[in-house]
Parts: sequence; C-alpha cells; structure tokens
Amino acid sequence: MMDTITIIGLIAAAFTTISLFPQLLKVWKTKSTKDISTSMFSLYCGGVFLWFVYGVYVNDLPIIIANSLAFIQAFIILILKAKYK
Repeated sequence: MMDTITIIGLIAAAFTTISLFPQLLKVWKTKSTKDISTSMFSLYCGGVFLWFVYGVYVNDLPIIIANSLAFIQAFIILILKAKYK
C-alpha cells in the first residue's frame, strides 16, 4: 500500500502534467504558436528533463511520471512551434 506522501505526490504529478494538455490541444487544433514563448518552453523542457533524471536517480515514481509526461508534452509544443512558425 502506498503511503500518504506518495499519494500526494501522484496527485500533484497528475495536476502538473495535465496542466500542459490544454495548451498542446490548442496548438494542435489552431496550428497557431505565435503566443508561445520558445525560450520559456525550452527552459521548461530542460527543467522537467532534469527533474526526470533526478526522479530516476532517487527512484521516486511521482517525479518520474510527472516529469517524463510533462517533457513529452512541452517538447511536442516546441516541435509544433517550429513547424507552424
């Protein structure tokens, strides 16, 4: 059975990961990225990738899950930003 702090971590992971999805959907549907900051998403990708590496190193499931999914979404947004420029 999971302890309370792991459950809190998983819920936080779900919230932060889901928070990028509406932006990804909007970019995908509208094919518009003019209001997306390349610098912000690049830094964000770097940050969540490093959090993922940290999570793997300390074997922390919520950190691994949240940051791998957040990285994938943010990276797709960056790719779409380049594609729809």
